[in-house]
Amino acid sequence: MSRIAYVNGHYVRHAEAGVHIEDRGYQFADGVYEVCGVRGGKLMDETLHLERLQRSLHELRMEMPMPLPALKHILRETLRRNHVLNGMVYCQVTRGVAPRDHPFPENARPSLVVTAKRLNETRIAVAVTHGVEVVTMPDQRWARRDIKSIALLPNILAKQSAREAGAYEAWLVDEEGFVTEGSSTNA
Repeated sequence: MSRIAYVNGHYVRHAEAGVHIEDRGYQFADGVYEVCGVRGGKLMDETLHLERLQRSLHELRMEMPMPLPALKHILRETLRRNHVLNGMVYCQVTRGVAPRDHPFPENARPSLVVTAKRLNETRIAVAVTHGVEVVTMPDQRWARRDIKSIALLPNILAKQSAREAGAYEAWLVDEEGFVTEGSSTNA
């Protein structure tokens, strides 16, 4: 059985699913996601996950891609089409397709991708029964500015703030007061 994904209004085979090359999620990591566990065909903590999704979108000044009842229907339909009773559903919303430029685009429509998959029940049972090993690491998610990754969300937020302040650019400053780079330029 092939997996099915929901992509911007269409249910498509997972292997054929894709978004436009200028989707801001692909270009800048300009989007948010939620993962919700599924047990017995029911979404676990659905309300909490959807509230966090809405809060995350609000913090990035993005609109919901559709009304909440419609999104709930798509989550359930994606589970149904994939025959997932125990597993997870993944929902990603991006700012949408626009020419590559750091400030928020005008008139872009949010993109929505939803996938679902089964999880290995035996592996989960063993982990719950016996526990798992973990290590602690420093949180470096936004501190690794030396890596030119596509995760430019901090940069686009800085660029948008600069535009709203009437400036062309924002220079980013480290904890010692040194300029590290511009939001979309070299400093």
